[in-house]
Amino acid sequence: MGVDRRGIALLPMMLAACSMAPDYHAPETAAPAAFKEVAGWTAAQPMDAASRGAWWEAFGDPVLNDLEAQAEKASPTLAAALARYDQARAAARIEGSDLIPTIGAGADATRRRVSGNRFQGNGNAVTYNDYVVGGSLDYELDLWGRIRNSVAAAKADAQASEADLASARLSLQAAVADAYARLRGLDAQSALLRQSVEAFDRAYSLTATRHRGGIASGMDVNRARTALSNARAQISDVANARAATEHEIAALIGALSSGFSIPAQDALPHLPAMPTGTPSELLQRRPDIAAAERRVFAANAGIGVAKAAYFPSLTLGLTGGWETTRGDLLRSPNSFWGLGPLSALVTLFDGGRRNAQVRMSRAQYDEMAANYRETVLGAFRQAEDAIAAGRHLAAQAVDQRDAAQAAERTSKIAYSRYRDGASDYLEVVTAQTAALEAQRALLAVETSRMRASVALVKALGGAAG
Repeated sequence: MGVDRRGIALLPMMLAACSMAPDYHAPETAAPAAFKEVAGWTAAQPMDAASRGAWWEAFGDPVLNDLEAQAEKASPTLAAALARYDQARAAARIEGSDLIPTIGAGADATRRRVSGNRFQGNGNAVTYNDYVVGGSLDYELDLWGRIRNSVAAAKADAQASEADLASARLSLQAAVADAYARLRGLDAQSALLRQSVEAFDRAYSLTATRHRGGIASGMDVNRARTALSNARAQISDVANARAATEHEIAALIGALSSGFSIPAQDALPHLPAMPTGTPSELLQRRPDIAAAERRVFAANAGIGVAKAAYFPSLTLGLTGGWETTRGDLLRSPNSFWGLGPLSALVTLFDGGRRNAQVRMSRAQYDEMAANYRETVLGAFRQAEDAIAAGRHLAAQAVDQRDAAQAAERTSKIAYSRYRDGASDYLEVVTAQTAALEAQRALLAVETSRMRASVALVKALGGAAG
């Protein structure tokens, strides 16, 4: 059998399908050339494959490390994000299957009697067996890029879903670290209040003794009791807040609150250095930026899918197999094959449906592009906020520590003066209350610094591993 070489020469031209999608360029953003809060930072584009690392280990806290490991294994939020990613990957495989011919196979065995009075039957009825084994191949020639653009869009959606998974993981890690920082801040406040209760109790005992000796007034006793009871009440308030924070952590890591507990720890975890000198590539790690950019690409490919509907779809068919009524089935004389049909289908009138689909796909692209720009601008704002918070809180901590130390010295002097009879108790209670508030304010600032460190890591898309 001869081969038509002209057909072979035309086949690459037929399969060299064009694409109706516009040339893709990532949307322009109004991102600044440098960060305002720190010199040396520059704008960047998403870097999908960057390593984010176990950044929480910088706090040097084994309890936090264990909580992060539990969250990775059992968090329902992360499990849901992983399931969405698996769905997107499966959808991409479904779309990709259209690039490959559909192949089917079948077999048929029939015993048949035909009428003797059929056309050209000669009056004789005939009974016979008919055996058929064969297959078929169907393939749509993607001349206009409809299938390839659908596949490209599905792959981009899968990549966006993968970035969503990374974003969900980073958000979960940051939420666990932030809640843990608040928990340890409450532990430190509880320890401070217990120490204050002991000091207030000593002062109250001294005042009551002096009152019984006729040296102190009943007013002094009541003032001492008020300060002591207020401190005890604050311990209960902190304990309530700690319980709620502990329950929050349990939910984050996928544990039941009723069976979950974290032992108290008086000292705050180690505060890692703020990475203000890190180059701009850390901002490129933002997985939400990567997801937004991939969705812009998918929307751009969707325009090509919509525009391809203006052109005819071409489908090529091929069938073949063996058929016999007697003897061996799989013999050369029993073979058959057919090429075709080569079918073409084009819509001539649809009431403006295709025009509307193209307009809708362009509007979807504009929406995704706007979302991308919003995500980039939001990332810069969050990074600026976190960097500024770290810098200002560090300065605030220095002054607040000085204030707490001065208030503590004042409290000790006032207590000594009262014990020696050089002042009344109003001076003591005022100094003790001021010292307690200054120390609690210092703990609040240190806790805020820890939370700012977590926020900065999240804003930058995770620290390097």
